[in-house]
Amino acid sequence: MDINDLKHLLTAVQNRDLTVEEGLERLRALPYEETDIAKIDHHRALRQGVPEVVLGEAKSAEQVATIVKHMAAHGDNVLVTRVSIEKAGLLSNAHPQGEYDPVARTFTLQQKPFADHGRGKILVVCAGTSDLPVAREAVVTARMFNNQVEELVDVGVAGIHRLLAHTSELCEATVIIVVAGMEGALPSVVGGLVDVPVIAVPTSVGYGASFNGVAALLGMLNSCAGGISVVNIDNGFGAAFAATRINRKRET
Repeated sequence: MDINDLKHLLTAVQNRDLTVEEGLERLRALPYEETDIAKIDHHRALRQGVPEVVLGEAKSAEQVATIVKHMAAHGDNVLVTRVSIEKAGLLSNAHPQGEYDPVARTFTLQQKPFADHGRGKILVVCAGTSDLPVAREAVVTARMFNNQVEELVDVGVAGIHRLLAHTSELCEATVIIVVAGMEGALPSVVGGLVDVPVIAVPTSVGYGASFNGVAALLGMLNSCAGGISVVNIDNGFGAAFAATRINRKRET
Protein backbone atom coordinates (compact mmCIF):
# COMPACT_ATOMS: atom_id res chain seq x y z
CA MET A 1 0.00 0.00 0.00
CA ASP A 2 1.35 3.41 -0.99
CA ILE A 3 0.15 6.91 -0.14
CA ASN A 4 -2.34 7.00 -3.02
CA ASP A 5 -3.85 3.66 -1.99
CA LEU A 6 -4.30 4.94 1.56
CA LYS A 7 -5.94 8.16 0.34
CA HIS A 8 -8.39 6.16 -1.81
CA LEU A 9 -9.18 3.86 1.11
CA LEU A 10 -9.82 6.70 3.55
CA THR A 11 -11.91 8.56 0.98
CA ALA A 12 -14.01 5.42 0.36
CA VAL A 13 -14.69 5.09 4.09
CA GLN A 14 -15.50 8.80 4.34
CA ASN A 15 -17.94 8.54 1.42
CA ARG A 16 -19.43 5.33 2.88
CA ASP A 17 -18.43 3.30 -0.15
CA LEU A 18 -16.67 1.08 2.41
CA THR A 19 -17.73 0.35 5.95
CA VAL A 20 -15.34 1.06 8.80
CA GLU A 21 -15.01 -2.70 9.30
CA GLU A 22 -14.08 -3.24 5.64
CA GLY A 23 -11.49 -0.47 5.90
CA LEU A 24 -10.03 -2.05 9.01
CA GLU A 25 -9.83 -5.42 7.26
CA ARG A 26 -7.77 -3.90 4.45
CA LEU A 27 -5.45 -2.26 6.96
CA ARG A 28 -5.10 -5.38 9.07
CA ALA A 29 -1.77 -6.38 7.51
CA LEU A 30 -0.20 -3.01 8.34
CA PRO A 31 2.48 -2.35 9.36
CA TYR A 32 3.63 -5.88 8.45
CA GLU A 33 2.36 -9.36 7.70
CA GLU A 34 3.72 -12.27 9.74
CA THR A 35 4.60 -15.47 7.91
CA ASP A 36 6.62 -18.51 8.95
CA ILE A 37 9.74 -17.23 7.17
CA ALA A 38 9.44 -13.44 7.02
CA LYS A 39 7.70 -10.33 8.31
CA ILE A 40 6.54 -8.66 5.10
CA ASP A 41 6.58 -4.86 5.31
CA HIS A 42 3.47 -3.72 3.44
CA HIS A 43 3.82 -0.33 5.14
CA ARG A 44 7.16 0.52 3.53
CA ALA A 45 5.78 2.39 0.52
CA LEU A 46 3.99 4.76 2.89
CA ARG A 47 7.20 5.45 4.79
CA GLN A 48 9.80 5.37 2.03
CA GLY A 49 7.87 5.92 -1.19
CA VAL A 50 8.64 2.49 -2.67
CA PRO A 51 7.53 -1.02 -1.67
CA GLU A 52 9.78 -3.53 0.04
CA VAL A 53 12.22 -5.23 -2.35
CA VAL A 54 13.11 -8.91 -1.99
CA LEU A 55 16.76 -9.96 -2.05
CA GLY A 56 16.65 -13.37 -3.73
CA GLU A 57 20.24 -14.27 -2.96
CA ALA A 58 20.79 -16.71 -0.04
CA LYS A 59 17.07 -17.50 0.13
CA SER A 60 15.70 -20.79 -1.14
CA ALA A 61 13.45 -20.79 -4.19
CA GLU A 62 10.52 -21.78 -1.99
CA GLN A 63 11.19 -18.95 0.45
CA VAL A 64 11.35 -16.37 -2.33
CA ALA A 65 8.16 -17.74 -3.90
CA THR A 66 6.31 -17.57 -0.59
CA ILE A 67 7.31 -13.97 0.05
CA VAL A 68 6.40 -12.88 -3.47
CA LYS A 69 3.04 -14.64 -3.20
CA HIS A 70 2.11 -12.64 -0.09
CA MET A 71 3.35 -9.36 -1.58
CA ALA A 72 1.52 -9.92 -4.86
CA ALA A 73 -1.73 -10.63 -3.03
CA HIS A 74 -1.78 -6.99 -1.91
CA GLY A 75 -1.70 -5.73 -5.49
CA ASP A 76 1.70 -4.06 -5.20
CA ASN A 77 4.48 -4.08 -7.75
CA VAL A 78 7.13 -6.61 -6.74
CA LEU A 79 10.86 -6.51 -7.39
CA VAL A 80 13.18 -9.40 -6.56
CA THR A 81 16.93 -8.93 -7.00
CA ARG A 82 19.77 -11.46 -7.37
CA VAL A 83 17.50 -14.16 -8.79
CA SER A 84 19.02 -17.36 -10.14
CA ILE A 85 17.55 -19.16 -13.16
CA GLU A 86 16.15 -21.87 -10.86
CA LYS A 87 14.34 -19.34 -8.68
CA ALA A 88 13.16 -17.41 -11.73
CA GLY A 89 11.56 -20.56 -13.12
CA LEU A 90 9.51 -21.10 -9.98
CA LEU A 91 8.47 -17.44 -9.85
CA SER A 92 7.55 -17.37 -13.53
CA ASN A 93 5.35 -20.46 -13.16
CA ALA A 94 3.52 -18.89 -10.23
CA HIS A 95 3.29 -15.43 -11.83
CA PRO A 96 3.32 -15.80 -15.63
CA GLN A 97 2.72 -12.06 -16.03
CA GLY A 98 6.04 -11.39 -14.32
CA GLU A 99 9.32 -10.74 -16.15
CA TYR A 100 12.75 -12.19 -15.55
CA ASP A 101 15.83 -10.30 -16.74
CA PRO A 102 18.71 -12.80 -16.87
CA VAL A 103 21.32 -10.05 -17.23
CA ALA A 104 20.10 -7.98 -14.28
CA ARG A 105 19.12 -11.17 -12.40
CA THR A 106 15.83 -9.52 -11.45
CA PHE A 107 12.25 -10.73 -11.39
CA THR A 108 9.58 -8.03 -11.65
CA LEU A 109 5.84 -8.23 -11.25
CA GLN A 110 4.15 -5.00 -12.29
CA GLN A 111 0.55 -4.87 -11.09
CA LYS A 112 0.21 -1.08 -11.01
CA PRO A 113 0.78 1.11 -14.08
CA PHE A 114 3.90 3.24 -14.38
CA ALA A 115 3.46 6.67 -12.81
CA ASP A 116 6.26 9.15 -13.42
CA HIS A 117 7.28 10.41 -9.96
CA GLY A 118 10.53 11.99 -11.09
CA ARG A 119 11.70 15.53 -11.75
CA GLY A 120 13.58 14.29 -14.81
CA LYS A 121 15.52 11.29 -16.08
CA ILE A 122 17.96 8.95 -14.40
CA LEU A 123 20.83 8.04 -16.70
CA VAL A 124 22.75 4.81 -16.05
CA VAL A 125 26.23 4.84 -17.60
CA CYS A 126 28.03 1.52 -17.90
CA ALA A 127 31.80 1.44 -18.48
CA GLY A 128 32.01 -1.98 -20.16
CA THR A 129 29.86 -4.90 -21.18
CA SER A 130 31.30 -6.88 -18.25
CA ASP A 131 29.75 -4.31 -15.90
CA LEU A 132 26.34 -4.69 -17.51
CA PRO A 133 24.72 -7.00 -14.89
CA VAL A 134 25.19 -4.37 -12.17
CA ALA A 135 24.15 -1.53 -14.46
CA ARG A 136 21.05 -3.41 -15.60
CA GLU A 137 20.08 -4.08 -11.97
CA ALA A 138 20.14 -0.31 -11.47
CA VAL A 139 18.07 0.26 -14.60
CA VAL A 140 15.38 -2.27 -13.65
CA THR A 141 15.22 -1.00 -10.07
CA ALA A 142 14.93 2.65 -11.08
CA ARG A 143 12.15 1.84 -13.55
CA MET A 144 10.24 -0.19 -10.98
CA PHE A 145 10.51 2.85 -8.69
CA ASN A 146 8.63 4.93 -11.29
CA ASN A 147 11.51 6.83 -12.86
CA GLN A 148 12.21 7.55 -16.50
CA VAL A 149 15.51 5.78 -17.18
CA GLU A 150 18.00 5.80 -20.04
CA GLU A 151 21.25 3.85 -20.28
CA LEU A 152 24.60 4.18 -22.01
CA VAL A 153 26.57 0.97 -22.43
CA ASP A 154 30.28 0.38 -23.06
CA VAL A 155 31.50 3.98 -22.80
CA GLY A 156 34.49 3.43 -20.51
CA VAL A 157 37.71 5.43 -20.34
CA ALA A 158 39.62 3.00 -22.58
CA GLY A 159 37.85 4.77 -25.46
CA ILE A 160 36.78 8.09 -24.01
CA HIS A 161 35.46 9.33 -27.38
CA ARG A 162 32.57 6.87 -26.96
CA LEU A 163 31.42 8.75 -23.85
CA LEU A 164 31.94 12.22 -25.32
CA ALA A 165 29.68 11.29 -28.23
CA HIS A 166 26.82 11.26 -25.68
CA THR A 167 27.44 14.63 -24.02
CA SER A 168 23.87 15.77 -24.67
CA GLU A 169 22.41 12.77 -22.81
CA LEU A 170 24.73 13.42 -19.88
CA CYS A 171 23.70 17.06 -19.66
CA GLU A 172 19.97 16.28 -19.87
CA ALA A 173 19.91 13.85 -16.92
CA THR A 174 18.73 14.84 -13.45
CA VAL A 175 20.96 12.28 -11.75
CA ILE A 176 23.56 9.91 -13.22
CA ILE A 177 24.55 6.44 -12.05
CA VAL A 178 28.01 5.43 -13.27
CA VAL A 179 28.96 1.75 -13.11
CA ALA A 180 32.59 0.73 -13.60
CA GLY A 181 35.12 -1.89 -12.59
CA MET A 182 38.90 -2.15 -13.16
CA GLU A 183 40.39 1.10 -11.79
CA GLY A 184 36.98 2.81 -11.50
CA ALA A 185 37.93 6.02 -13.33
CA LEU A 186 34.71 6.65 -15.26
CA PRO A 187 32.73 8.44 -12.47
CA SER A 188 35.49 11.04 -12.16
CA VAL A 189 35.30 11.76 -15.88
CA VAL A 190 31.50 12.03 -15.83
CA GLY A 191 31.61 14.12 -12.64
CA GLY A 192 33.86 16.63 -14.41
CA LEU A 193 31.40 17.06 -17.27
CA VAL A 194 28.04 17.59 -15.55
CA ASP A 195 26.37 19.73 -12.87
CA VAL A 196 24.07 17.03 -11.42
CA PRO A 197 24.60 14.38 -8.71
CA VAL A 198 26.67 11.39 -9.80
CA ILE A 199 26.32 8.07 -7.99
CA ALA A 200 29.31 5.80 -8.55
CA VAL A 201 29.00 2.01 -8.45
CA PRO A 202 32.22 -0.03 -8.33
CA THR A 203 31.98 -3.52 -9.75
CA SER A 204 34.00 -6.62 -8.98
CA VAL A 205 35.17 -6.78 -12.61
CA GLY A 206 38.94 -6.75 -13.13
CA TYR A 207 42.15 -8.73 -12.86
CA GLY A 208 43.91 -9.77 -9.64
CA ALA A 209 45.04 -6.37 -8.36
CA SER A 210 41.50 -5.03 -8.66
CA PHE A 211 40.80 -7.10 -5.51
CA ASN A 212 37.23 -7.94 -6.59
CA GLY A 213 36.21 -4.31 -6.84
CA VAL A 214 38.13 -2.82 -3.92
CA ALA A 215 40.47 -0.94 -6.27
CA ALA A 216 37.51 0.60 -8.10
CA LEU A 217 35.81 1.42 -4.81
CA LEU A 218 38.87 3.23 -3.47
CA GLY A 219 39.38 5.06 -6.76
CA MET A 220 35.80 6.33 -6.68
CA LEU A 221 36.02 7.34 -3.01
CA ASN A 222 39.17 9.34 -3.84
CA SER A 223 37.72 11.03 -6.92
CA CYS A 224 38.93 14.59 -7.50
CA ALA A 225 35.60 15.49 -9.18
CA GLY A 226 33.01 17.05 -6.89
CA GLY A 227 29.44 15.88 -6.40
CA ILE A 228 30.15 12.15 -6.53
CA SER A 229 28.64 9.69 -4.04
CA VAL A 230 29.72 6.06 -3.89
CA VAL A 231 27.74 2.92 -3.03
CA ASN A 232 29.04 -0.54 -2.23
CA ILE A 233 30.63 -2.94 -4.71
CA ASP A 234 28.13 -4.36 -7.26
CA ASN A 235 25.26 -2.50 -5.57
CA GLY A 236 23.20 -1.41 -8.56
CA PHE A 237 20.07 -1.62 -6.44
CA GLY A 238 21.42 0.79 -3.83
CA ALA A 239 22.46 3.29 -6.48
CA ALA A 240 19.00 3.23 -8.05
CA PHE A 241 17.34 3.71 -4.67
CA ALA A 242 19.53 6.74 -3.92
CA ALA A 243 18.94 8.15 -7.41
CA THR A 244 15.19 7.75 -6.93
CA ARG A 245 15.26 9.87 -3.79
CA ILE A 246 17.25 12.56 -5.55
CA ASN A 247 14.96 12.53 -8.59
CA ARG A 248 11.61 12.23 -6.83
CA LYS A 249 9.11 15.08 -6.83
CA ARG A 250 7.76 15.94 -3.39
CA GLU A 251 4.14 14.98 -2.68
CA THR A 252 1.88 17.99 -2.24
